[in-house]
Amino acid sequence: MRLIAVEEHFLPSEHAPEVMGGHGLPPGVAGPLADLGAGRIAVMDAAGIDVQVLSVVAPAAQEVPPARAVDLARALNDQAAEAVRQHPTRFRALASLPMPDPESAAAEAVRAVRELGFSGLIINGHTAGRFLDDAEFDPVLAAAEELGVPVYLHPTYPPAAVAEAYGSGLDPAAGALLMTAGWGWHVETGMHILRMVLGGVFDRHPGLQVVVGHMGENLPFSLLRADAVLSRFRPGQESVADTVRSHVHLTISGYTTVAPLQCALTVFGADRLMFATDYPFGSPAEHAAFLETAPLAPEDREKIAHGNAERLFAV
Repeated sequence: MRLIAVEEHFLPSEHAPEVMGGHGLPPGVAGPLADLGAGRIAVMDAAGIDVQVLSVVAPAAQEVPPARAVDLARALNDQAAEAVRQHPTRFRALASLPMPDPESAAAEAVRAVRELGFSGLIINGHTAGRFLDDAEFDPVLAAAEELGVPVYLHPTYPPAAVAEAYGSGLDPAAGALLMTAGWGWHVETGMHILRMVLGGVFDRHPGLQVVVGHMGENLPFSLLRADAVLSRFRPGQESVADTVRSHVHLTISGYTTVAPLQCALTVFGADRLMFATDYPFGSPAEHAAFLETAPLAPEDREKIAHGNAERLFAV
């Protein structure tokens, strides 16, 4: 069974201080993030993964000044393109974008897809507290739609005011994880998708397709509740739930238990679910073993393992 992993991160060591800014990395991941060669491929082989779709770890080029963001995004994309050139059967890539400068971000999306051959774009959550329903980002989304490639909407770190409100009074390490991988990343990304629906993004860009990780960023569990409460704000238009299910795809990254998978399958269906491991933050071997043993019909397992990614990312 071919196995394509679509949320697999990298970070060149020379760009790590600028990309991460004041954010830290978990112990032991800097080396695997920087490796785009034999070490990474050995991990893939051990897990039975045929292709990784590479993306720069958040926040990539989204927390640097606009003038610098353009050059940083280009440098990161050029390095990803070189990795794909050296290992064309093992790697594909998603383009990092200088979102603080939306017009330049749209231009970089075009360059990355048409000149570098990238399979899609990655946007790391909000940009200085502004979400993708803000009209200033329409050029980027229009570019994705015109190029016919998906946008992977990945979480990023909360704005300072949010971090202070939700993390105050807790052990600093626990608070930081509560607001990120432990809970906050997932609910904020799910909310981001709902903002895009309510803000008319998918009405303005009917061809836009978006991918979210982490078994749907809490959307499968809460989508029908959101639909019941929010669809009245879309009179005469497609419901909130139907809009999400027409434009959003999920990956299993970071989730290797059966109950969330069953919820995602019930609400979204196997045609909109893909394999990912969140490497190196997640274990490729653990994710591959989970997919192999999960209670799935054989045809659904094939869709999740590779078929849906082949169709959406043209891998």
